[in-house]
Amino acid sequence: MDERLLAHGLGGAKDLPLSLDLAIAGAVAALVVSFSVLAIAWRRPRYDAASSGRPAPLWLDRLTSSTPWRVGWRAFGIVAMLYVGWASVAGQDTLVNPFLGVFYVLVWVGVMLLSVLVGPVWKIISPSRTINLLLARLSGSKPGEGLYSYPMRWGYWPAALGLFAFVWLELVYPSSTDIGAVRLWCAAYLGIMLLGGALFGDTFFAHADPFEVYSSLAAKLSVWGQRDGRLLVRSPLANLDTVSAKPGLVGVVAVLFGSTAFDSFRESDRWVQFVQRSSIDSFVLNNLALLAFCVSVGVILATATMATGVAEGVRRSALPDLFAHSVVPIIIGYIVAHYLRYLVEYGQITLAQLSDPLSRGDNYLGTADLGVNLWLTYHPEFLARLKVIAVVVGHVLGVIAAHERAVQLLPAKHQLTGQLPLLFAMVGFTVGGLYLLFAS
Repeated sequence: MDERLLAHGLGGAKDLPLSLDLAIAGAVAALVVSFSVLAIAWRRPRYDAASSGRPAPLWLDRLTSSTPWRVGWRAFGIVAMLYVGWASVAGQDTLVNPFLGVFYVLVWVGVMLLSVLVGPVWKIISPSRTINLLLARLSGSKPGEGLYSYPMRWGYWPAALGLFAFVWLELVYPSSTDIGAVRLWCAAYLGIMLLGGALFGDTFFAHADPFEVYSSLAAKLSVWGQRDGRLLVRSPLANLDTVSAKPGLVGVVAVLFGSTAFDSFRESDRWVQFVQRSSIDSFVLNNLALLAFCVSVGVILATATMATGVAEGVRRSALPDLFAHSVVPIIIGYIVAHYLRYLVEYGQITLAQLSDPLSRGDNYLGTADLGVNLWLTYHPEFLARLKVIAVVVGHVLGVIAAHERAVQLLPAKHQLTGQLPLLFAMVGFTVGGLYLLFAS
């Protein structure tokens, strides 16, 4: 297997046989035109969580809310965890171990993109939620209730820290492909989740599980929603508008967006040459750069959203979290642009490896002989256009989501002018993101 796949060597200039200037000009024009159209045609709020959407077909609602459906997916999550955990303990400590592919590819990229299509996947299959449920049943308590109430002032900050811990392991830690290191990270993650579940119940997972929070945010771009326990079908933008604006949401999107940008940046020739010439250890430089990217995104977003007049009763300090949902489409756009080929190609390798978890010639799942389809590699122009489209569409949807929130919250005289700083920030994100895609 090519080690470059696991090192994310899949998204650089060689894949983008397009003009950088043309791509940037087109993207900026799309944002400006979108904002101009919204300013003229979208002057009143259009989304209301209490009334948006329509009920899903009754049979589908009954199926997805049924006990066998939920138990089946919970069982799948536990069995998958045990199977992959077995591979991590008994398998070879090499890149052919499927544990790495499942962790870095199928979970981190695959589950999140799947959530955009079908809803919050990780919440349904989460092993920590299932174990917490079983322990609660054995002890006679309720899984939704812990020993204490979750401090809502914490919001999503624990998830932001967990996400940063993941991207640090993936992008900065020198031994990120060592089975032992990744296994230790997963053990620590599971231990923290089980302890948090025991203390605070299921509320802890909804706010502190990095994978669940990420998956649930991605799911807000799906057509599936919930209201009063009933499955709904509604537009992705209406779904996105239901994101809970809680403390730490800016931190979550800043880590997700900033780390993806850093992943492109660290592969750029300029950064590689700078690190090689510098007298400072590369590990220290990469740590500082990752932190700088994440903090910069958060600061830019906070500054841009607070640079406006506010209506009576709206705290200016609350605006960053209230507008942070508009960055979610941008994150998904960059995930598609940066990781799509990685997911498709290394994902196929992982499926083959899963049939032979101990690397001794087994074929437990019948996929050991699965070939790797390199169609995306052999069609770089298609991949290039897809990447640029994903970035642009993500930003346009972000502009729409921000505009809707602005007409909901801001006084009439600031509904347009108040969005200008955020529009400038999104233009900057677009230019910087496209530049990094081309430069890496």
